[in-house]
Amino acid sequence: MKKVEAIIRPHLLDAVRTALQEVAVVGMTISEVQGYGRQKGHTETYRGAEYQIEFIPKIKIEVVVPDEIEEATLEAIIKTARTGKFGDGKIFVLPLDLSLIHISEPTRR
Repeated sequence: MKKVEAIIRPHLLDAVRTALQEVAVVGMTISEVQGYGRQKGHTETYRGAEYQIEFIPKIKIEVVVPDEIEEATLEAIIKTARTGKFGDGKIFVLPLDLSLIHISEPTRR
């Protein structure tokens, strides 16, 4: 099993979610996050005043997938989230020793 964490542009969330469903990803966690890398911040003007925006809003998608669909999962994210510009995001893949614990159940699976 692998845990895949993807940081993507917010406007691409629906497309990435659809692409992941098509490769049999059955569940995901979504978080609104902020950060910067090579894209860095930028300056915006509001009512005549300039504001430095240091952190860029992004969406973090977390999914746990079996090894058999890891590559398809990565390809789906890359194909859907890539614009070719700085700030497209990052993907992290972590090995997972699966020990599923449902909070509502007293035993571990």
